[in-house]
Amino acid sequence: MKKRSSFILMLLVLSCLLVMQMPLVQAQDEVTITVAVVNNPDQRRLLELSDQFHAAYPNINVSFVMLPENELRARVTTDITTSTGSFDIIQIGAFETPIFAKNGWLASVDGLMEEFPDSVQPDYDVEDILEPVRLGLSYDGSLYAVPFYAESSMTFYNKAMFEEAGLEMPADPTWDQIREFACTLHNPDENRYGIALRGLPGWGEVLAPLDTVINTFGGRWFDENWQPQLDTQEWNDAVSFYVSLLQDCGVPGAANNGFSESLTLMAQGQAAMWVDATVAAGFLTDPSQSQIVDDVGFVMAPHASVEKGYHWLWTWAYAIPDTSQHKAAALQFLTWSTSKDYISLVGDTYGWQTAPPGTRASTYANPLYQEATSAFADVTLSSIQTADPTDATRDPVPYTGVQFVGIPEFQGFGTDVSQQISAAIAGQITVEEALSRSQDIVTRAMRDAGYID
Repeated sequence: MKKRSSFILMLLVLSCLLVMQMPLVQAQDEVTITVAVVNNPDQRRLLELSDQFHAAYPNINVSFVMLPENELRARVTTDITTSTGSFDIIQIGAFETPIFAKNGWLASVDGLMEEFPDSVQPDYDVEDILEPVRLGLSYDGSLYAVPFYAESSMTFYNKAMFEEAGLEMPADPTWDQIREFACTLHNPDENRYGIALRGLPGWGEVLAPLDTVINTFGGRWFDENWQPQLDTQEWNDAVSFYVSLLQDCGVPGAANNGFSESLTLMAQGQAAMWVDATVAAGFLTDPSQSQIVDDVGFVMAPHASVEKGYHWLWTWAYAIPDTSQHKAAALQFLTWSTSKDYISLVGDTYGWQTAPPGTRASTYANPLYQEATSAFADVTLSSIQTADPTDATRDPVPYTGVQFVGIPEFQGFGTDVSQQISAAIAGQITVEEALSRSQDIVTRAMRDAGYID
């Protein structure tokens, strides 16, 4: 009897200890991850749908920091280079990923999937990610980020305006044709403008489309010895064309317009054409966001004499900084928000034309997506698959990238050059002054970084 009493007492003690410990375990399991994202419609949809992630994984709270593109890049770069550790997931692109990975600032996604297999979304299927996109987010054979959406560039045009003017848009237009169309359709008195193009300063804003113009006009940032080439005839021809097109037949105040502003102008029927990211096709065919759903057409981005480097390759992707203290939880959200199931969730909730594009072969094989995006899916996929960051210029170069130069210093001198270009678009300085100053800016930067003497 005494032994039995002792045994019962022991069980009671153990039970009490277990009960006391349970809340502590649960409290430790509940975490909050902080995610830095760009402020655009795709990300705002993610915010709206994040409650469904929390319902499936109630122990993980997600706090979003949503910033405009230029601010996001500055904030993330400062945070990760100083090892501040403010974020558990950062949204970066094909430019930053290999640079950050090389410096040891990112955790390998492949490595995390092996370490935390239970945090990987079922049927995630990395091999389903389109190869050009996957390779652009890899370094030294390992994946360091996964795409939320991917894009190239294309030409959007208002079919109603073209039909009214008796114009026909070719499937593969030249920049000379685009200028002719723009100036024919330009009618400021009726609040209709020939073309919308980015003019806002930023290496990822005005320089994104302008770099493709420079490539197809035969220009390059550097020769094979890293000598800057911004004072060449090719640069002058390309930038002069871009600036005069906007000044003569473009939306007023273009120096203040980036992707978001241009999207709004096109969606409201104020611009006859727009050359920009393929991801915008989903917005322009969404009745809740666009007034030209039935009138918008899609063709390849324009080219000039050089038929390479005239459409870019970009990915807004998620990566986990090596400083994150919640890598397992971060991986759970990272794979949930970039999975096949999430793409289906967006399609079922908002319409399949709004599903994140450019990332997975399965998306383009989905009959629902094919039906909803028949007007633009083929152009998008072809543009992504034919964009080649390793061969984007007429003459040989020592760097990779279509709409950027794949070296860390580009963020700094690219932004400075973009400010000069934007000033030329605004009419504050001439193109010649902008390029002369830009040549000096880039030369100093490359000397300081040790690329040239």
